[in-house]
Amino acid sequence: MNASTTTIQDAAEEAAKIDLGAILLTVGIGVVIWIVLRFVILRITRRVAEGSSFFRNAPFKWVQPAFRALDHERRSQRAHTIGSLLTSLLSVVVAVIVIIYVLKFLNVDIAPLLTSVGILGVVIGFGAQQLIRDFLAGIFITIEDQYGIGDVIVTAEVVGTVESVGLRITRLRAEDGAIWYLRNGEILRVGNRSQGDYVPAHDKDTGSGGSAEEKSSE
Repeated sequence: MNASTTTIQDAAEEAAKIDLGAILLTVGIGVVIWIVLRFVILRITRRVAEGSSFFRNAPFKWVQPAFRALDHERRSQRAHTIGSLLTSLLSVVVAVIVIIYVLKFLNVDIAPLLTSVGILGVVIGFGAQQLIRDFLAGIFITIEDQYGIGDVIVTAEVVGTVESVGLRITRLRAEDGAIWYLRNGEILRVGNRSQGDYVPAHDKDTGSGGSAEEKSSE
């Protein structure tokens, strides 16, 4: 009887040490920060997708590649892709910080937990190297505007028109009509015929042939 009473008293004391108000305040602040920053990201994404001239100012040079002579679909996809990436990153960061503080207020020793999470992260990192590589390549392809919807690109595997650019996969329609799905991490070299002054080979041959005929007639 005494043992059970002592256990109940210990549990009551531990429960009394829990700062419920601090937990609720932490969760509330986290939710408010997430809502505000997500609203800002959505506003920026919408204005970039609409082609707002506000972002041509010097402090916003990092988004200027989105304002090239692109059609609306391409610009909109790029803006939404970057916005989705920022929203996911924001959600993970806010959630991790809130969970750490909640566990701290629950009197949980988070040091071993952080160590375990670190080890798990290393294991997952080694196991998903190719997936991480694809995502990182997709991020840089999108931000640097290496190619987009409607561009005709040349890769080691295929020549085709870009139909979709995702963080992991680029979808192309080849000249024969086949749909190709290329993992971004495996696209090591790419030529963009839509961004440069590309001249088809038959046009070059026609031009050289015409000049030869003119010289012979002279």
